[in-house]
Amino acid sequence: MSYLFPPPPTVSVPIVGRGERFPVHRIYCVGRNYEEHAKEMGFTGREPPFFFLKPADAIVVADAGQSATIPYPSLTKNLHHEIELVVAIGTGGRNIAAADAFNHVYGYAVGLDMTRRDLQGEMKKQGRPWCIGKAYDHSAPIGPITPAAQAGDVVNAAIWLQVNGADRQRSNVNKLIWNIAETIEHLSAAWELQPGDLIYTGTPEGVNAVVSGDTLTGGVDGLVPITVKVA
Repeated sequence: MSYLFPPPPTVSVPIVGRGERFPVHRIYCVGRNYEEHAKEMGFTGREPPFFFLKPADAIVVADAGQSATIPYPSLTKNLHHEIELVVAIGTGGRNIAAADAFNHVYGYAVGLDMTRRDLQGEMKKQGRPWCIGKAYDHSAPIGPITPAAQAGDVVNAAIWLQVNGADRQRSNVNKLIWNIAETIEHLSAAWELQPGDLIYTGTPEGVNAVVSGDTLTGGVDGLVPITVKVA
């Protein structure tokens, strides 16, 4: 088979303890999935889960023990951090029951859902899709994927983010409104999940702006932490 121009390389994420890499198919994100974050965004209560997507090539890998660098994006004056637990799907499926969900999980990673908050807000006001605020280049930093068997008690793990050494976000994965299994159940009812899918499961309270020169360090207990610098 020949192509008009060379196809883009496969986006992939390193796996802890393995030479193979995890090829990325799609990036799904869950909106407002911690109650306190929902409140700080002007919402309350347990609403039905909703999802948005980022392109696979929005991934920026922060290798273990190293920092990744992302450029301050164009068009925004209000770039926000959102620390998240990322679920890596190893076995696909449609209409996956919550009771079976963990059979489809390959592993977990720490991720950042970087957000052009001002652009997202303008699109919300106009009733338009807010892809421009979420799905832009370099908007999905991620650390290495830890296989599920090595990840420990991830459903009860602390999740945190510091900017320049100061706490910004600190919570626990057990405060997810829709937990990992429920999220997979709802998501697989809307899309057929595939091996290589990543699910950014939502961010806790404390989201705020970063500027050029800031260093973000975040983690989920039991997983490889990430460090990202904003150029």
